[in-house]
Amino acid sequence: MSKIHAVVLAAGQGTRMKSKLYKVLHPVCGKPMVQHVTDTLAAMKVDDVVVVVGHGAEAVRATLGDRVAYALQSEQLGTAHAVQQAVPHLLDKEGTTFILYGDVPLLSEETLRALLAFHEEQHAAATVLTADMADPTGYGRIIRNEAGEVLRIVEHKDASEEQRAIREINTGIYCFDNKKLITALSQVKNDNVQGEYYVTDCIGILRDAGEKVVAYVAKDADETMGVNDRVQLAQAESYMRRRINERHMRNGVTIQDPASTYIEADVVIGPDTHILPGTHLRGKTTVGADCTLGPQADLRDMTIADRVTISYSVLVESTVGENVTVGPYAYVRPGSEIAAEVKIGDFVELKNAKIGKGSKVPHLSYVGDAEIGENVNIGCGTITVNYDGEKKHKTIVGNDVFIGCNSNLVAPVTIGEGAYVAAGSTITHNVPEDALAIARERQVNKSGYATKLPRKKKK
Repeated sequence: MSKIHAVVLAAGQGTRMKSKLYKVLHPVCGKPMVQHVTDTLAAMKVDDVVVVVGHGAEAVRATLGDRVAYALQSEQLGTAHAVQQAVPHLLDKEGTTFILYGDVPLLSEETLRALLAFHEEQHAAATVLTADMADPTGYGRIIRNEAGEVLRIVEHKDASEEQRAIREINTGIYCFDNKKLITALSQVKNDNVQGEYYVTDCIGILRDAGEKVVAYVAKDADETMGVNDRVQLAQAESYMRRRINERHMRNGVTIQDPASTYIEADVVIGPDTHILPGTHLRGKTTVGADCTLGPQADLRDMTIADRVTISYSVLVESTVGENVTVGPYAYVRPGSEIAAEVKIGDFVELKNAKIGKGSKVPHLSYVGDAEIGENVNIGCGTITVNYDGEKKHKTIVGNDVFIGCNSNLVAPVTIGEGAYVAAGSTITHNVPEDALAIARERQVNKSGYATKLPRKKKK
C-alpha cells in the first residue's frame, strides 16, 4: 500500500455556533469534533496528518498537541486556498491524500478505509465521497458519465431542473493522488462571485487533463454530516451516542434503555455488564465485566473492576476494585482508591481516600485525605476532619478497626490496628493498637430541670 496523507480543514470561525469556543472544538460525546477526525486517522495509521488552522489556532494546537502537523490559513479564501497552505508538508511525496473537515466528526474508520480502497482499485486521480440524500437541496450534485466516472460537480444554485433531481451529492470529502492534487491546486482560480478558491474546481481541472475521477457512495449518509450550528451539534451527538451504544451492545453489554444512556467515545466496558437508565460514562472510564451501573450513575475518568454495583452516585478520577458496591447517593471525588469487597453506602463522600479490602463506609460519612485499612467499619456520621483552614492533613486507620457512629477523627491522627473508637468521640490524639478510645464529656442528668423551662411552664 502506498503512503497515506491527510489534510484536515479546521480554520473556520463557525459564527453560526454563536460561541466563544471555536467550532471544531465543540465536543461530541465528550471529545472535540476535530479530535474525532484526527483520532480516526491515527487508528488508520495515516502517515502524515496536517491540520489547517486559522481562527482559534492556539486552542486547536493545545487540544491536538504534537500528534499532527499544522498549517496556518491566516485569511479564509476558500477550501482550495486552505489546502494550499498544507502543500509544503506534502511536496514531493508519493501516495494518496485525504481531504477532510474538522467539523465532520461522524465519519468512521470503516467508511474512510472503503473510500481509500475504492480509490486505489480504480487507479483514480481523485475520488469523491458522495451520499444519496432524500432531500439534496443545497448540495452540489454529482454528474457522472455512462461509465460511472465523475464528469463534474454542479452546485445547487447552478443546477438545471434535471440535475436537481439527482440525489447523489458531494460531501466535500476526497481522496487525491497527492502529486496530482498539488498540480491541480496550482491551477485553481477565484473567478467566481465569492472570489474564493474551491477544492471542487480540482475535479474539473483533473477531468480536463484527461485524468480519471470517480465517486464512492457512503453507505450511511448521516456519517458525512457537517456541524455548523447548535442544532446540528445536537444531531451529531445523538447519532454518535447511538453508534457508541450499539457498539457496546454488540460487544456483550446490556443497555436497558439506550435512549437515556450517555457513553462517551473513549469509554471501555467489559462483557455482561448491565447499564441502567440515566447513566453517564465519561472521559477515559474503563468498566470491567459483570458490573451493574445505574440507575443514574455518573462516572468520569474512572477505572472500575469486575462485579461492581454503582447506583445513583457520582464517581470521578478514582479506582474501584472487584465486588464493590457504591451508593445510592455516594460521591467519590478525585484521587480515591477503593479496594475489593468494599461497601460505600448512601450519602457517603470520599476524597483522596484509600479504602482497604473488605472495609465498610455504610452511610452519612465523609472520608477525605485518609488511608483506611482492611476490614474496617466506619460508623454512621463519621467525619475525618482534614482541613485546619490552611492545610489538609491525613487520617490513617489501621486494619480491623471499628469506628463508632458520629465520630470526628481530627487529622493528623492515626488509629492503630484492632482499635475501637466509641460512638460520639472526637479523636485528637493517636489511638494505640487494640485500644478503646473514648473522647466525649461524661453524661450528667439534672433531675427536674426541664420543669423550669418556659415551654414546660406554659402547660
